[in-house]
Amino acid sequence: MKTVREVADLRALVSAAKRSGQTVGFVPTMGALHAGHVSLVARARGECGLVVVSIFVNPLQFGPGEDFERYPRKEAEDRAALEREGADLLYSPDPRTFYAPDFSTRVEVGKVSERGEGGIRPGHFRGVATVVAKLFHQVQPDAAFFGMKDLQQVAVIRRMVRDLDFPIRIETGETIREPDGLALSSRNAYLTADERQVAAGFPAALFEARDRVAAGERDSGQLEADTRLDLKSAGLVVDYVEVVEPESMAHPRRIERGCRLAAAVRVGKTRLLDNIALLEE
Repeated sequence: MKTVREVADLRALVSAAKRSGQTVGFVPTMGALHAGHVSLVARARGECGLVVVSIFVNPLQFGPGEDFERYPRKEAEDRAALEREGADLLYSPDPRTFYAPDFSTRVEVGKVSERGEGGIRPGHFRGVATVVAKLFHQVQPDAAFFGMKDLQQVAVIRRMVRDLDFPIRIETGETIREPDGLALSSRNAYLTADERQVAAGFPAALFEARDRVAAGERDSGQLEADTRLDLKSAGLVVDYVEVVEPESMAHPRRIERGCRLAAAVRVGKTRLLDNIALLEE
């Protein structure tokens, strides 16, 4: 596996692969890789000739007082994991030069970004869309791979790709979970042992919501209220609980096939996201 930090080196290797007839798969990450990231690399490896993974902790998507400075950075461990999984190219740009000192362009994706994370973290999805658009232009992949744990992020990127005519196929992988159901996340490393036990109540409440739907519940507002109570009873601080249609992030009053339940909670100083499908497709 090669590691590059400059755009010119990245483009030269990608262009050579495309000239040889290879398709390019891209997995953008902020590092601190876990099995969820690795599963996306495996998907890309199975579908594409050249697999590019980026590691870049993007300052534009962190708000004031968020964890940009302490976000885990483990490039040596990440590089070893990517080599084991068969990635071809690691793009790890220098954060001092990735954005010019007078960088002033932002990508704003409306509607799908307004509820949920967008409501709690103003400007977050502007930062996500901007960095992903920049990475897409730099890497020029045929397909890009994202995890469904970040449901709204996927909706934002799909909408951006559609609206701006990026010639890129967006592929998604289902959430990878710990044995007790907790979704894998780089931020799980922040949890103390006691907080980790409390955090297990997060997926348990979502699974209980899915069971309620299987038993016949179809009222979105009632399901959200019941789930919020379950989360609070488990000792979690709730930011939001929303039934959504995953492509548009619209909030339907009645639960239909395809709907997902998305939620964000806090355990101590750690903020966790998760979502589940409510009805079998």
